[in-house]
Amino acid sequence: MFCPKCGQERISMDTSFCSRCGFLLTGTADILQLGGLLPRLSSEPSYQPPSPRSRGIKQGAFILLLSILIIPLLTVFSILINLRTPALVIVAAILLLSGGMLRMAYAWMFESPVRGGFSFEENTLSASPSFHKRTANAELPPQQTYPASSYAAPGKGPDTRDLEPRSVTEHTTRHLKNTTADQ
Repeated sequence: MFCPKCGQERISMDTSFCSRCGFLLTGTADILQLGGLLPRLSSEPSYQPPSPRSRGIKQGAFILLLSILIIPLLTVFSILINLRTPALVIVAAILLLSGGMLRMAYAWMFESPVRGGFSFEENTLSASPSFHKRTANAELPPQQTYPASSYAAPGKGPDTRDLEPRSVTEHTTRHLKNTTADQ
């Protein structure tokens, strides 16, 4: 086999690059073996991100598990600095436990279960620049003028009898009268 870039003969099938120009020859060898067709790559991506719902549930569970670590640390810290009321520990426990539960509930009720999909927030954030997009030429449109003669005086509108709806069968009846008179 010869290098398609410089024409140098390939020394052995074990080499991946041309010895003269450094061209990658592995893809070329695959194409030659398949008779000029491109090798078929796997159609499935190797990694699909999890659904927004499962991500949200995992985040909520992480916050709950984090509370197992933070609440004892805050308790030890409040004992070390001789706090008489454990308000800091109580507030942290309420915030972390309720925050984790709320995050999981929000993910379960409102986020998409489709793998690789976007959450509501990601869809909103990706669409928001298009709402605020300004044109490069932020000027007023050109002036439009209408001559005074194009305005009609009040009271000179169309006759309202012309605006009345006509009967659907009136045209057909008139047509039949004309055809019978002709015969």
